[in-house]
Amino acid sequence: MNPEQRIKDLGLDLSSPSAPAGHYAAAVQSGDLLFLSGKAPRAVGGLAPKGRLGREYATAQGYELARSACIELIAAMRHALGSLDRVARVVELQGSLNAEPDFEDHAQVLDGASDLLVEVFGAAGVHARSVIGVASLRNGLPLTLKATVEVRRENSSIC
Repeated sequence: MNPEQRIKDLGLDLSSPSAPAGHYAAAVQSGDLLFLSGKAPRAVGGLAPKGRLGREYATAQGYELARSACIELIAAMRHALGSLDRVARVVELQGSLNAEPDFEDHAQVLDGASDLLVEVFGAAGVHARSVIGVASLRNGLPLTLKATVEVRRENSSIC
């Protein structure tokens, strides 16, 4: 099954990816690689999530926040490429968590994004990854994600 069909099956809304928070591009393609700028979890009820992992958010809530931020990444991919079917593979995912110093569940939080990438892209969604805890993020966000994907050339067939 192709990624566009998986998005429909999962009932994900990719219609309005967030705009960059400053003077930079949401995505830049160089050759066959698409570099995606950092994305935060989606706002709920018009309010952006704010707080720290290990204080305002438990690990399970962090997992859902990472999944939400990954939806933003996927929406940015689609916006940049026109179709998710052009993604040949997810190369790398990086996460920054606004975490308390004693928080240790970074990997479990980032699994929310990694699991979604595999749900959408199958084996092509398996990626290299790193996650770090940071002292703060813009506007008090709990986490941000960025990614690099390999782009299938437009005239290549889909397997």
